Amino acid sequence: MNTSEAISASAVADLAERRLDWRHKAIPATDNGTTHADFLAAKHTLSDLQTPLLTLDAAALAANADRLAGWCAERGVLLAPHGKTTMSPQLWTEQLNRGAWGITLANFAQLRVAREFGIRNLQLANSLTDPHAIQWVARQPAETTILSWIDSLGTVEVIDRTLAGSDAVLDVLVELGAHGGRTGARGIDAAMDVARAISSAPNLRLVGVSGYEGSLAHTADDAGLAAVRGYLAQMGLLHEQLVTEGLYGSSDVILTAGGSAYFDDVVSVLSPYIGKTGAAGETGSDSVSVDLMIRSGAYIIHDDGFYRGISPFSREGDQPFTAGMYGWARVVSQTEPGLAILDAGKRDLPFDEGLPEPQLIGPTLGGAMDPLLGAEITSVNDQHSFMTYDANTTTVNPGDVVRLGLSHPCTAFDKWTVIPVLANTGEAGKSADQTVVDLIHTFF
Repeated sequence: MNTSEAISASAVADLAERRLDWRHKAIPATDNGTTHADFLAAKHTLSDLQTPLLTLDAAALAANADRLAGWCAERGVLLAPHGKTTMSPQLWTEQLNRGAWGITLANFAQLRVAREFGIRNLQLANSLTDPHAIQWVARQPAETTILSWIDSLGTVEVIDRTLAGSDAVLDVLVELGAHGGRTGARGIDAAMDVARAISSAPNLRLVGVSGYEGSLAHTADDAGLAAVRGYLAQMGLLHEQLVTEGLYGSSDVILTAGGSAYFDDVVSVLSPYIGKTGAAGETGSDSVSVDLMIRSGAYIIHDDGFYRGISPFSREGDQPFTAGMYGWARVVSQTEPGLAILDAGKRDLPFDEGLPEPQLIGPTLGGAMDPLLGAEITSVNDQHSFMTYDANTTTVNPGDVVRLGLSHPCTAFDKWTVIPVLANTGEAGKSADQTVVDLIHTFF
C-alpha cells in the first residue's frame, strides 16, 4: 500500500477477483463460480436476478455522497463516516475519495476489517476494554491513527493495566453522555474526572471530546431538538473546562458528534469552537486548534423510512438525500382477498425502524411496474412478509414482484454478503430492466 493512500486501492480492486457462489444469495444459481469481474462483464440486468433481493441505486449513492461531502467542505467540518452502516470497503472508498478524514467503526472486529483494507485514519466510537483489542491497537504502525473513546475511570484502569510497562500511547477522547443515553460519562463533572485520569496515565493522550446525540432523541420535534442541542452545548462547556485546566495532551484536538439525524445541529452548536479556541470566542497562545468532526454513516444510502423523515436535509426541504436501496419480493401465496405473502422477511430486509413500504408491483422482476397504492406490510416473519391491500381496486397474483422501500440501511446491509448495484432504480428507471453496474461486498 502507498502510505499516502487513505485506503488500499489494490485491496479494494482485488474484490473483483472474488468468486461468487452459493454463499451469496443475491447471485443467481446460473452464475455459480463466476468472478465478480466476469459477472459485471456479462452485463446482467435486474431480470437476471431472483427474489428475495436487496439492490442499491448507483445514481442515488453518488448524489448522496457528493451532497454531504460538499456540505461539510463549505462549513470547514471533518467527516468520518460511520462505516458500520455498510461495512463495505468499496463504499468507504467513495467516501474517502470525496475528502472524508477517515472511517468510524463500532468494535474491534470492524477495526480489523478496516485495517485489512489499509485504512489509515480510524475512529472507534466506543471504549477499548478488551485486552486483546487494546494490545492490537497499540501494535498498529506509526502512520495509522486510531482514536477511541473513554467514559469511565474503570476504562482508564483497564488500559493502564494492559499496557503497563509498554511505551505505547493511545490517542483517546473523553466521551460525554447524558442520563437516559447510551455510553458516556454522566455529566461534565464525571467527564472531567475521567479526563484528569487520562492526563495522568502514561499510556494515554487526551486529544478531544466525543459524544452521540442520537440516543437522546428519535424525533425532530421541539422536544427532541431541544434535548439534542442542550446536550451538544454541554459538550462545548466540557471542552472549555478541559482547555482551562490544561488537560489536553495535544494542541490539535477534535470535537466529534453527529449521526445521520442531527448533524446540522452538531455543526450549529459546536462550530464556534473550530480553529484556535479556548472558551468559545476566546483566542490566545495557550489555546488549542479545534477540528469539528461529524460521523454520519447512513446518509450515503439514506432510506424510505426513518432517515427520510428525520434527516436535516429532509426537514429543510433543500436538496434532500435520495433513497439508495430497495427490496424486491415475490408473492408466494395469495389465498384470501386482500392478503399476499411475500418471499422476503427478517432475514432479508430491515424491520427495526419501520416495516418495508410497498411501492410498485409488476408481473416480473425487471419488467414494467405500477404504483401499489394503499398496500401495507403489517408484519414480517423470518422468511415472509404479510402484505395487505384493497382487493377491490388492486389485483395481486402469485409470482408478482413487489418493490419495497426500506427503513434503516444499517440493518439492511448486514443481511447480505453481496449487493447488486443498479444504474438507477428511482422513479426515472422504475419501468426499465436496469443494468447491474457493480457488486458491493460487505464484511459483517
